[in-house]
Amino acid sequence: MKAFKIFIISFMLLGFSVNSFAGGFIIVFPQGSPAFANNSFNPYSLEVKYIKVDVKINGLIAVTTVEEVFYNPTNINLEGWFMFPVPKYSAMKNFSMEINGKQTPAELLDSEKARQVYEDIVRKMKDPALLEYSDQGMYKVRIFPIESKKEKKIIFTYTEVLSFENELTEYFFPLNTEKFSAKPLKNVSFKVDISSEQSITTIYSPTHKTDVNRISQNKAVVGFEQEEVKPDIDFKLFIGNSNSPTGISLMSYMKNTNTEGFFLMNISPGYIDKQDKIIPKDIVFVIDVSGSMEGEKLTKAKAALTYCITNLNKNDKFNIVRFSTTASTAFESKVLADEKNKTIALAYIIELKAIGGTNMQEAFQLAFNDSENSNSAKTVIFITDGKPTIGETDNDKLLSQIGVSNKNKSRIFTFGIGNDLNTILLDKITENTNAFRTYISESEEIDSKISTFFDKVGNPVLTDISVEVKGSISADEIFPRKLPDLYKGSSITVLGKMKSDGNADIILTGKVNGETKTFKYTINAKSKPENDFIPVLWATRKVGFLLDQIRLNGENKEIVEEIKSLAKEYGIVTPYTSYLIIEDEKVITLNNNIGSENSILSSDIIDDEDGFQDKTKKEYAEIYSKSGAGSVRASQELQNLNSAEQVFDSRQGTERMVYNNESGESENFGNQIRNVGGRAFYQNSIKWIDVYSVKNTTKRSEIVFNSNEYYDLLKKEPSISQFYALGRNVEFEFKGKVYNIHE
Repeated sequence: MKAFKIFIISFMLLGFSVNSFAGGFIIVFPQGSPAFANNSFNPYSLEVKYIKVDVKINGLIAVTTVEEVFYNPTNINLEGWFMFPVPKYSAMKNFSMEINGKQTPAELLDSEKARQVYEDIVRKMKDPALLEYSDQGMYKVRIFPIESKKEKKIIFTYTEVLSFENELTEYFFPLNTEKFSAKPLKNVSFKVDISSEQSITTIYSPTHKTDVNRISQNKAVVGFEQEEVKPDIDFKLFIGNSNSPTGISLMSYMKNTNTEGFFLMNISPGYIDKQDKIIPKDIVFVIDVSGSMEGEKLTKAKAALTYCITNLNKNDKFNIVRFSTTASTAFESKVLADEKNKTIALAYIIELKAIGGTNMQEAFQLAFNDSENSNSAKTVIFITDGKPTIGETDNDKLLSQIGVSNKNKSRIFTFGIGNDLNTILLDKITENTNAFRTYISESEEIDSKISTFFDKVGNPVLTDISVEVKGSISADEIFPRKLPDLYKGSSITVLGKMKSDGNADIILTGKVNGETKTFKYTINAKSKPENDFIPVLWATRKVGFLLDQIRLNGENKEIVEEIKSLAKEYGIVTPYTSYLIIEDEKVITLNNNIGSENSILSSDIIDDEDGFQDKTKKEYAEIYSKSGAGSVRASQELQNLNSAEQVFDSRQGTERMVYNNESGESENFGNQIRNVGGRAFYQNSIKWIDVYSVKNTTKRSEIVFNSNEYYDLLKKEPSISQFYALGRNVEFEFKGKVYNIHE
C-alpha cells in the first residue's frame, strides 16, 4: 500500500473529494512500458510549480481555465495518462487541452467505462483513493514524453452549466490534494469573475477565506492565493441573487435518518454604491496611554487611530478618550467628523504620551457621558495592553458599572495588545455588548490589525438584527445566539438545526437610521448530500459557544458532557476538545472492555507513553486562565470556533497536537480525524472507524477489500465511495447497517 501511495500521490496534479467537479491528475509509468507492469518501478515525485485557476461565471454559465506547470525531477523521460473526471451535476461542454502550447485531443469515457478504468487501477495498485469519483465520466489523454529535468505546462478549459436552487448558484472546484501531493504546492491562485443580470447579494465560500470585490450590483470578483500549501478541501462558492436590498440564501443537509437536519443561512447587504445607504456612526475611540504602552506599541496604536479618524464618514460623530492614571477627552462631547474636527483630533493623537497606571473605570465613564438618543450606530473601540490597576479593579463591579453607563447599548470592540491582560474581563465586555474581541501580539502590526477591523465595521447597513424562521422545517439551536450588525461588504452566516425539509418563511428585522425594517423571504429547504459541511460548521459554532460559556461563567458538568459528545460526533479537533474526547474514550474502553480495533483512538494515544494527554489537559486548563499567553490564545481560538464560517475553522490549534508514536515518529492527532458525510471518522491504528458504527452493533457486514463483493456494493451504492476512499481498512454505518471493510 505504501508503494502505491508513493506512486499515485507523487504524480497528482489536482486531488478530489467526493464532491469533485473538475481538475485532473496524471498517472505516470516508465516510457515504453505498460502502466503498472513493472512492479519494481518506484517513480519520483513530479513537482508542481503552480496552479492558476481563472473562472468566468455569467448567470449559470461558468468557463473555467486551469493552468498548471509541473516538473519532472527524475533522470528519465516519463509517460502517463492525464485523467479528468467529468462534473456530476452540470452540463459540460467545450473541453479543450493544451500541452506545452500544442492542442491535444482528449478521449471522453462515459461513467461506466471510467468506473472500470478506476477499478482496474485500484485492483492492481490496491489503494481505493480513486474510487471516490468512480461514478463520474472522464476525459483521458496520453502525455508523452514528460522530459527529464524539464517543465510541462498543461492548460485546459471547460464550460459548464451550473446548478441553481433556492436562489443560489453553486460552483465547485477540486483543491483536495492533501492525500495525493507528496510536497506542498508552490503556488495556488484562484480568480472568479461573476456577472449576473440580477443583483448579486450572497457571495459565500464555506471552504476558503476569499477576497470579495463588489464592482457593481451585477459584477463581482472573488479570489484567493496561497503559497507552499497542501490543500485538503475542495473550493466551493455560493452566489445568491435578489432584488431585495438585503439578500438571504439558505442551504440544508439532512442526516441518513431524515429526522435531523441542519441549515446554513447567509445574510448579505449586496452592493452599496451610495453613501446615504450607510448608517451614521457615533463612535468613541478609547486608547490606553499607561506607562506600559510606551514605545512601539503606542506609536503603532496612534498610527491606527490616525487611520480611523481619517476614514470617518462625513455624517459620523466621534470623540477620543485617552486614559492612564486618569482619563480625558479630545472634545467635550462627540463632534461631527468634518475636516476641522478631524484636524484637531489628529493633532491630539500626535501629542499622546505613555505614563501612569490603568484607570479603565474612568475611561468608560467618559466614553458614555455624552450619550444621546440619536439614530446613529453606537460604537466604542477600546485599545489596551493591561489590566485595571486604578479605580474599580474588580471584574464584576466594573462590568456592572459599564452596563449601567452604556445606556444606548453601544457595541464595545476590544483590542488587547500583548499577554499581560485580563482576557476574561475584555471578553465579557464584548459578549455583553454583542461585539467581538481582537488580540494582537507585540510582534504583530497593531496599526494594520486595527485599520483592517475599522474597514470592516466602518459602514453599518443594518443594526439590532433578529431573524425568525417559520414553516415546516422547525428551526432550532441557532448560532450565533445574538446576531451582529450587518456592515457594507460583509455578510452574516447563521447555522441551525431543523427537523425536516420544506418551505420556510424567514423574517429579518433590523434598524436603519433608528427605523425598524422588516424583510420577508420564502425559501424551500432542500437537502443536498454535497452540503455535508453544514453539520460540521453548526457543531463547531455550538462547541465554541459552550466552551466560551464555561470559560467566562465557570464549569458546568452538563455543558462539558455536551461539548464532549458534539466534539466526538463531528470531529471538532482542538487542544481543548481533544482532552475531553481522550478522557471519555479511556473510560469507555476501560468500562466496556473494548479492544483497540473498536476504539476510535489510536493505541498510541490511549497508552500515552510520551505524555500527550497531559499536554492536552494543560491546554484545556488554559480556557480558565484570566491572563497570560495561553489565556489570550484560548480566547482567540474559542471566538474563531464560535464564529466559524469555513470548515477549517473547526481545527483551531491542531498544529500543537503533536505526539510520538511507539516507533518514536512524530504524528499529529488532528490528522487522525476526518469529516466525511457530515460526521467524524477516526484512525485507530488498525482502521478508520465511524462514530456512528460504534453505536450500531446489531446489523454488521464483513467485506474483504478489493473483493468482488467490495465492488458489487460500490456499484449498488455509489455514495459509499466517500467512505471507501479513506483506505483499505474502514468501518462505517450506512442506512442502518455497519460495513467493516478489511484486508
